[in-house]
Amino acid sequence: MIFRQLLETDSSTYTYLLACERTGQCVLIDPVIDTVERDLQVLQDLGLQLTYTLETHIHADHLTGARKLRAYTNSKIVVPAMDQLSCADLGVEEGKPFKVGDIELHPLYTPGHTSTHHAYMLDNGMQKILFTGDALLIEACGRTDFQSGDASTLYQSIHSKFFNLPDETLVYPAHDYEGRQITTIGQEKNRNPRLGNGKTLEEFVEIMTTMNLPYPRKIDFAVPGNQACGQCPDNVPEQYRGPCEITALPKALQRVAKVGDQG
Repeated sequence: MIFRQLLETDSSTYTYLLACERTGQCVLIDPVIDTVERDLQVLQDLGLQLTYTLETHIHADHLTGARKLRAYTNSKIVVPAMDQLSCADLGVEEGKPFKVGDIELHPLYTPGHTSTHHAYMLDNGMQKILFTGDALLIEACGRTDFQSGDASTLYQSIHSKFFNLPDETLVYPAHDYEGRQITTIGQEKNRNPRLGNGKTLEEFVEIMTTMNLPYPRKIDFAVPGNQACGQCPDNVPEQYRGPCEITALPKALQRVAKVGDQG
């Protein structure tokens, strides 16, 4: 398997590239519209065909690059089936593995940050790897104070779907705001200040309801835009509109688009 962890700095979002070495098929988990050309360059450098984009949830802090990547590469947009997005090509659900060539991702329904949030687990034969989206972060977790979030539900999701996995399970979150890249289930059970050291449900709910975090600066256009798979709505402020255009690719990237058109 080919693996890359890619960062979009404005929203501190991690996009994950997973590719099957035998088939060349690959998936980008949680791509960001601002870094589409960067992602295409990585694909071209690795000689890969973008087969799928896969979302963990409907994001509130950035616009997904799914629609734009599909326009360039003919990739398929994959989302949690319960989101019922008409713009998506495929839906995933817990209990039904999602395959990318020889790679098998197992969707885990993990509501709480949003009501339809999914994480994805990969077992490489030696170690489990967990892409947790916004549900579980490095010594943190996703917010529960907007967009169908619920602290009690998130606590149950993390304990029933994540904390029962082996301690050595690798955790790759959708965000980190302090330059960190990876954690483990064991580390989060021990060190997470919101969830670790046996925090009770009541303690967690108290922590989450008293955080007083600022209103997300992109939520008013990101949520409706992501419900349309990354189509920019009319209320996107001018300073964020640049990546909305689907223009001709630079000549250096045209080959990766042509490869995608064959899929």
